[in-house]
Amino acid sequence: MKPTWLSVIVMLVAFVNGARNDNEIPPCANIQTSSLVVPLGSPVRATCVIRDSCPLVTGEAVRIEWRLDNHLLPRNTMDGANSRVSEVVIPSFNHTRAFLTCCVQASPAQVVKGVEIRAGYPPEAPQNLSCQTNLTKPNTMICVWDPGEQQTYLPTKYTLHTNIRELHENHTYVMLPGVHRYTIPRPDFGLFSEMEIYVRAVNELGEATSTPIMLNPISKAKFDPPMILRVEAVPRRYGCLELTWTLSHHQIWVNRQHLNMEARHKTVNSTQWTVRHILPTKPATVCNLLNGTHYVTQIRVRYKQSPWSEWSSSRSAVTLESAPTGRLDWWMKVSRDQMHKHLNIKLFWKPSKKFHANGQNVSYIVSDQKTLGGKGKLCSTKGNYCTFQLPRRLKKVYLWAVNAAGKSTPNECHLYPPKDFIVISDVSAVPQDDKSLLVKWRTVDSSHPVDFVVEWRTLLNEEPSLSPFEIANRNQTSLVIKGGFEPYKPYEISVYPGFKDGLGRPQTVNAYWRQKAPSMVPKIQIRKKWHSRIELTWDEIPLSQRNGIIQSYKIFYWNQGGAIKVENVDPEDRRVVLKDLKSAPLYEVFMMASTSGGSLNGSTIHFEFQSFDAVTVVIIVTASGVGLSLLIIFMVLTCFSSHKRFKVHFWPVVPDPANSSIKSWTTDSTQDTYLASDSKEPNPIYLSHLSFLDLHAKPSKEEDDPWLSSGEEKSDLRESICGLPLIPGYSGSNSGSVPYATVIFSDPCNSLTAKAPCVYLRSESKQPLLESEESISPRSYQNIETNGMPVEQCFFGPCHDCVSEEAEDPHVLWNDFPFLRALAMNDAYNE
Repeated sequence: MKPTWLSVIVMLVAFVNGARNDNEIPPCANIQTSSLVVPLGSPVRATCVIRDSCPLVTGEAVRIEWRLDNHLLPRNTMDGANSRVSEVVIPSFNHTRAFLTCCVQASPAQVVKGVEIRAGYPPEAPQNLSCQTNLTKPNTMICVWDPGEQQTYLPTKYTLHTNIRELHENHTYVMLPGVHRYTIPRPDFGLFSEMEIYVRAVNELGEATSTPIMLNPISKAKFDPPMILRVEAVPRRYGCLELTWTLSHHQIWVNRQHLNMEARHKTVNSTQWTVRHILPTKPATVCNLLNGTHYVTQIRVRYKQSPWSEWSSSRSAVTLESAPTGRLDWWMKVSRDQMHKHLNIKLFWKPSKKFHANGQNVSYIVSDQKTLGGKGKLCSTKGNYCTFQLPRRLKKVYLWAVNAAGKSTPNECHLYPPKDFIVISDVSAVPQDDKSLLVKWRTVDSSHPVDFVVEWRTLLNEEPSLSPFEIANRNQTSLVIKGGFEPYKPYEISVYPGFKDGLGRPQTVNAYWRQKAPSMVPKIQIRKKWHSRIELTWDEIPLSQRNGIIQSYKIFYWNQGGAIKVENVDPEDRRVVLKDLKSAPLYEVFMMASTSGGSLNGSTIHFEFQSFDAVTVVIIVTASGVGLSLLIIFMVLTCFSSHKRFKVHFWPVVPDPANSSIKSWTTDSTQDTYLASDSKEPNPIYLSHLSFLDLHAKPSKEEDDPWLSSGEEKSDLRESICGLPLIPGYSGSNSGSVPYATVIFSDPCNSLTAKAPCVYLRSESKQPLLESEESISPRSYQNIETNGMPVEQCFFGPCHDCVSEEAEDPHVLWNDFPFLRALAMNDAYNE
């Protein structure tokens, strides 16, 4: 903005000076420069002279300063303090356009004069002048040139000059700014008249002229593409085609003798053209072509050394057919059947570099006979492979190429069983360039293969015809294969070592020509969870959607508010176990599948861990079950070890009179037992029921009958030790037993002196007594009489005779009651 304002000020000063000039008032100052247009980077010298009549400096000291646009220039030290003349020198003027002003120092500074200085470069001589004649209507000639690489920064005028010496005609054409081409109209030139053409460039710093060119306009004419009317095979001439052609109707008047012609051709399935120079005769002939081959042909023309026309439209034809020539490259896969009686053979072939089909409809025949006939034919096909079965005794087959004109020389194919050893390792395949792969391999030093067969096929198509191959010589360890590879498609490449007597085992590798990220990522599935761990699995990516070799799977997982963790998984595993997981409300996890061409993230799944998950509950329940089982087993073993004690406790022992041993007890035996009370092992005499009763002196009326007392007293009366042997130190009771008999003493049990007779009562058992026991037990139960208690008191019901009798002998009493005898022995032992 500042330079703009400065320009406005300079213009106002100039306007004021002009107004003053109109009113015959001279300007305040005058600036003199060496030039207002200078080469860029050159020095500039300027002088400012202030008039005495300038009203700005009347009666005041004058101090002059210089400004270049908005920049203050250093003052010349030669100027005086009050000098009205000042000079400035700019060592290098590096602006393409700038305003130089002379100012009187004041507050603010006053501009008294200003000039605009422009800088640039002189023009270069125009380069690469060329002209081309257009023979279509209207006929014109277009000339173009290059102004040069250096910019002038100054307005430059270009003019095109033509001079026709034969006609003494000169023409000058002025170009618009920035235009470097011109179209000369048809009246200003003659097609067959030689003319001189050049370009001149002029600006304020100088001028330059291009190198003149001399030309004949017709020699610079670019013809329209010619037209091929017909292409056909030359009769009785193998490998030749005849072309009938013509020029476009705008150039049909041109004499063909001065024309040059070229033809190019290719086979229908090829992409490479072959260009040949031919004579511009009618018709033109193209020879040295393959027999029986379908060719596509185009032509172009020019006048002497003029530019070539564009290629004509294509026409096709087939040369005359002949029998196939050359050999076929072949190889075979040989395997034995299950019975080892025949050989299964897959024979592959392709044309070699020296093979020529020499026909359109070529078929191939495989036979086990050297002469082609009806017998021995194994297969006939138009493809490049054949599958058949042969007896093991045959050693070779023959392969022919056949067309309508004849058959080729037979190719001998020897049959050898495969070798069961490996001599190739480290097979790799990497992209080489567009549509090709570089295959490398290594061989064992001790092996001596004669060649190598490199086979490749797409894994998305199992058709054998789509399995091309190449044969490499014995010294090669790499091969560039070209087979129209498609990007993002998988290919299987196999390298077979070839020997004189068969092929060895191949080594195979998968490869891609171009790779990118997979088209999909498999969905993660939760296989199982247990405490702080989870196992994730996923399916394999379909081969058609991998788009490359899967290099890794990465599992990203995190919980809410936690850091992201990553697990790298080998592509062959397709499973991962995440460990050390915390009991978090929610976990998120997703998978990234990667190839060398990119990566793709899959969908996110969620899972959570509880403090007690199903696995933990199962573990706890299992442990509890095992513990309970062990406890039950321990209890069962304990029960079996003390089965008698438990049996008596849960199932009371009811005496069986039929098996009672009381009848075998004698007085002597009981006495011996009592006398042997100090024995370490008392006799195992069993008591069915034992009760103790304390009789008080005068029971009340309510207590006369103990059977009418409360339930607790009755239960006390009936407490017993059931089915247990009398072991020292043991006492117990069992209310569930059924007493056999009840014996009542009036004295303590351990007293051996009988002060009063004892009575016993019949038990409530319904079992009958033994016959031997009837003579001992009384037939009618009696009341007992104790010290201090009336004889009339009856505790066990009414009786006919309540007379107390003295016992004749206490020993007789103990013999009659062996149970009490055993009790006495037990008490004596305890004491």
